[in-house]
Amino acid sequence: MGMKALLVLADGMVFEGRGFGAEGETIGEVVFNTSMTGYQEILTDPSYKGQIVTMTYTQIGNYGINEEDIESAGGIKAEGFVVKEGCDFPSNWRSSGTLAEYMKKSGVVGIQGIDTRALTRHLRNHGAQMGIISTADTDPSRLLDKVRAHPGISAFDLVKDVTTKEKYRWTEGCWKWCTEEVKSLKREVRDKESGVRIEKSTESYPSSLTPRSSLSVVVYDFGIKFNILRNLVEAGFDVTVVPAQTPAEKVLEMDPDGIILSNGPGDPQTVTYAIEAAKRLIGEKPIFGICLGHQILGLAMGGRTYKLKFGHHGGNHPVKDLATDRVEITSQNHNYCVDIRSLGGKVRLTHTNLYDGTEEGMSHLEYPVFSVQHHPEAGPGPNDSAHLFRRFRDMIKNGGTWQ
Repeated sequence: MGMKALLVLADGMVFEGRGFGAEGETIGEVVFNTSMTGYQEILTDPSYKGQIVTMTYTQIGNYGINEEDIESAGGIKAEGFVVKEGCDFPSNWRSSGTLAEYMKKSGVVGIQGIDTRALTRHLRNHGAQMGIISTADTDPSRLLDKVRAHPGISAFDLVKDVTTKEKYRWTEGCWKWCTEEVKSLKREVRDKESGVRIEKSTESYPSSLTPRSSLSVVVYDFGIKFNILRNLVEAGFDVTVVPAQTPAEKVLEMDPDGIILSNGPGDPQTVTYAIEAAKRLIGEKPIFGICLGHQILGLAMGGRTYKLKFGHHGGNHPVKDLATDRVEITSQNHNYCVDIRSLGGKVRLTHTNLYDGTEEGMSHLEYPVFSVQHHPEAGPGPNDSAHLFRRFRDMIKNGGTWQ
C-alpha cells in the first residue's frame, strides 16, 4: 500500500496519501498536466525541472516504463509526481518495469491516493504554488514552514541544471511509428534532395537512410527534448547541439544556416546569458524559438513576459495558426508568456491559444525570426504542429521569408 505521505501547499492546503516512488522529501512548484498518456515523456522533460507534476487522469503507469520514451539524458527531471492511482502491474509489450520502480531508481518522491481533481481545482482557483511532498516527515505544520521558507523557482536559473555540458551532433530521426505528417516530410526531403526516387508507402524509413542535408542548424540546449532533435533530422537538417551558455560569437563561427532556441524550465528572466546571446544573433541568422526559446526571444527584443495563473501543461490545447486559420491541438508546458504588445510593433502575432486567448507565436517583421509557445514536436501529444520544422526549413531556403 505504501507508507503515509503528505502534500502540503504554500497556502496551507494539505493532502494525505501514500508514498509513490522513492521515499524522502521534495519541494517544487505544483502544477497539473491534462495529458491522459505520456507520463514517462512528461517526467523526463527538462522543462519540468523545479516543478511537482500532478496528473489529472486517474490511472497512471498502466503501460509501464521503457528505455525508448525518455525525452532527456539522466532520467527524471521533475521534482515530484502526484497521481490518483499508480499502476503496479503494467501491461504493454514494450514495458521493462513499473513507474514506481523508475521513480525510485531516479530518487523521485511521489504521492498517490489523493483527490487529484480537488487539487487541480484548487490550483486553478488559487494558482500554481510551491508545495512539498514528504514520506519522511508527516507533520503538516513543519512541512508548511519548510515550503514557505523556499524562495520559489523564479529565484534560480534552472537551465544551468539541465543543459548539456559539451557540444554534440545529433543524427537520430523519428521512429517507425512517427506520424503521417513526419513521414510525408521525410519523403519530401529525400525525394527533392537526395536525387533518389523512393516509393511513397505507408511505412516510414529507418533514420539511418536519412540523407545528410546541405542545411545545418545549431540548437541552444536550454533543456532540449530529444523529440525536437529527431524532428529536425526528419526535416533534413544537420543538427549540432551546444550548451546554453555558449556565446553568440562561437555559434556564428560555426556558420549554421539556422539557429534553434529550445524549450527549458523556469522563469526566462533568470537566463540572462541566453537573452544576451539572442540579442546578438537576431538579424545574423534565421532563428526558430520554442517555448522558453520563444520567451527568450521576446525579452531579447525588448519585450516583457508575464506569468500565467496556473500555466499550460498538457496535450490537448487548441491553438489557431493565424496564417492558415487552421486550429491545431498542441502539446504545452509553460508558465510564462510573451506580452506581444510590449514589443512595440517589431513582430506580428502568428498563433493564439483558444482556451484563454494568450499569445502562442510571433514572427519578426524585419528579420527571419519566428517562435511558438507550444511544443511542435509533441512527445507526448498530438503532432498537428510538426509542420513548423518544415516551415523553418522553407524560411531558410526562401531567403528568410516566413509564411
